[in-house]
Amino acid sequence: MRIQNMRIAVCVILVSIIYILLTQLVNLNLPTLNLNPNQFPQISFNSISIMASEAVYSVWAIPPEDVDVRCANLMTALRSDFGGPHFQPHITLVGAIKLTADDALAKLRSACQALRPFNVTVDRVATGTFFYQCVYLLLRPDSHLLETGAHCWTHFGYASSTPYMPHLSLLYADLSDEEKQKAQERVNAIDNALAGLTFQITRIALYKTDTEDKTLKSWEKIAECTLTPN
Repeated sequence: MRIQNMRIAVCVILVSIIYILLTQLVNLNLPTLNLNPNQFPQISFNSISIMASEAVYSVWAIPPEDVDVRCANLMTALRSDFGGPHFQPHITLVGAIKLTADDALAKLRSACQALRPFNVTVDRVATGTFFYQCVYLLLRPDSHLLETGAHCWTHFGYASSTPYMPHLSLLYADLSDEEKQKAQERVNAIDNALAGLTFQITRIALYKTDTEDKTLKSWEKIAECTLTPN
């Protein structure tokens, strides 16, 4: 009986000791983790490295609003019949060239400083041999237009294996010769007064144009400058 009472006493003592230890652990003054979302470290992007990364850019001459709408209507009709991606009516001055964003913007500013508004004239509706020149308005190679193209090529350090051919594309697509002819006839049927159309260019835009992306979903306007008379 005495031994049993001693065992009970020992158990009570052990339980008391364990309780005291647990209580002390709970009451320890432990540091707390601050979860205030306003104090989270901000992720900062290296703008220099981003701006220093290269992308493909092009320089476009943008037609005036009335011509833009006229061409956009033709382009909508062609896409309805033959497919192809949507894009803004434009005259390419500098084709696809790989540059950093900073460099491209600096070259655009430099090139536009010496440019003044100029006129372009449509020669006829024509077809080409590859995706980006499927159906287009061929422009007359007037001296002012050719000089503007050469000026921009020089400022952007652009070079091409083929001479500059000023044009305003209406359809980007891979079509057979027969389909291209039908598309050409469709344009003339919708608007038979394009030949001889003259309009003034007062806006030059810089676009990001990844030519590998034929959906054109990644294409975007980066900047635009307005040409002013002397």
